[in-house]
Amino acid sequence: MEVTARKGMKVFVNVASWMDGWNGSHDMENGNERREREGGVKRLVLFPCPYQGHINPMLQLGSFLHSKGFSITVIHTQFNSPNPSTHPEFTFFPIQDGLTAEEISSGNVLAFLLAINANCKASFRQCLTQVMEQEPDNKITCAIRDDLMYFTEAVAKDLNIPNIMLRTSSVTNVLARTAVPQLHSKGHIPFPGITLHCWIANSQSLNPVPDFHPLRFKDLPTSNFDTFEKYSELVVNAFDVRTASAMVWNTTDCLEQSSLAQIQQQFPVPIFSIGPLHKIEAAASSSLLEEDTSCIAWLLKQSNNSVIYVSLGSVASISEIELAQMAWGLANSKQPFLWVIRPGSVSGSEWIELLPQGFIEAIGEGGCIVKWAPQREVLSHRAMGGFWSHCGWNSTLESLSEGIPMICTPSFGDQKVHSRYVSQVWNVGMHMDNELERGEIERTVRKMMVDADGEVMRVRAKDLKEKIEVSLSNGGSSYNFLNKLVELIMLF
Repeated sequence: MEVTARKGMKVFVNVASWMDGWNGSHDMENGNERREREGGVKRLVLFPCPYQGHINPMLQLGSFLHSKGFSITVIHTQFNSPNPSTHPEFTFFPIQDGLTAEEISSGNVLAFLLAINANCKASFRQCLTQVMEQEPDNKITCAIRDDLMYFTEAVAKDLNIPNIMLRTSSVTNVLARTAVPQLHSKGHIPFPGITLHCWIANSQSLNPVPDFHPLRFKDLPTSNFDTFEKYSELVVNAFDVRTASAMVWNTTDCLEQSSLAQIQQQFPVPIFSIGPLHKIEAAASSSLLEEDTSCIAWLLKQSNNSVIYVSLGSVASISEIELAQMAWGLANSKQPFLWVIRPGSVSGSEWIELLPQGFIEAIGEGGCIVKWAPQREVLSHRAMGGFWSHCGWNSTLESLSEGIPMICTPSFGDQKVHSRYVSQVWNVGMHMDNELERGEIERTVRKMMVDADGEVMRVRAKDLKEKIEVSLSNGGSSYNFLNKLVELIMLF
């Protein structure tokens, strides 16, 4: 691996030998010790993908690295711009993203990501160059980029800046994502031009994916918006690590040991499984939506392990019919619930005006509805007994880290992979396979919160929580990989 030293000379590092010889037995220096030894602050540039599930882990990683003495600069799109006031220790630079109002409002995530990668290369290069010129004595040591923001890799290479790829999804999901083009080439998925999601939904949904137990075709992380060609374009580009110095994963060995071993065989670069990142550094909230903390006062009035928390994420939307089914399913379960209904997430409404007539009166004090919740605080509360989730990776990690079993209702992409693993591999949750229907919702919630099956899942979830805590503690896998990551960056 070739890296650039502070004075512009080339340094060649035998990464494989270095990784093998590093045993994690020494602790990281604190920031002051490192600055004294190096004679200055090393600056890192971060570029997150502009979605909540990607921004959070990137800024959490930045907070950790800042605590170890690195200077952090965040370059980001104007769309979903993070709030600089929540991280005053960072320097933020917005760039023009060229996104149209139609692209932003379409909900077509795949087209949106392709547009950013097509639009932002020139503005990112200009911003990065300006940062370098403003402080020529404080060189950029490394760029850390989201894997879906692959356009940044070419810019970093041209400017002779080492780059590290942060993957904010699970390893298993990335393996499943890259399996889709391979399945197509082997004839398991039909000709180009068809909407992949529709083919899977209408044809082979319950068939097992060859060589990918326990996933079924319906569990593949496909897009419900575009064609195979566009999906493949994103996957191939995001999987290209030819010039990356390392890959960092927001996961931990106790969750994905076999997948991590498989991914390491495929790539000749260091792999750092350092998650869950939200447990590494108690960073300020980077939520794009205002959190309603009033729900904490309501939780304090509830019994231990009695509340089902319901939140389907920051992107997915539901129909008025689905809203009504969820409402009456929760009400009929007779279990206390904290329900996040994101403004605009219900088609045709601003917030909760489409809730069915009589629902609010029926639940009384048994339910609490908010626009957005401080999720990490909620999941760690003693009253939590279950989490009804879309199974985005951040939410899944946050739930597993607190020992909370899950009811899974995935919408698209990686959520389907995680849902399958929650229910079939880690055995700490239940997957609702069918359309949202009040009777099934009532039965599933009661099974989770009241029945013996739910208690068994709670025991398993607590055991998994303990394993995650071990990985984060001194000598654990995530702890050691964090040490290794810092040491690698110090070699640049």
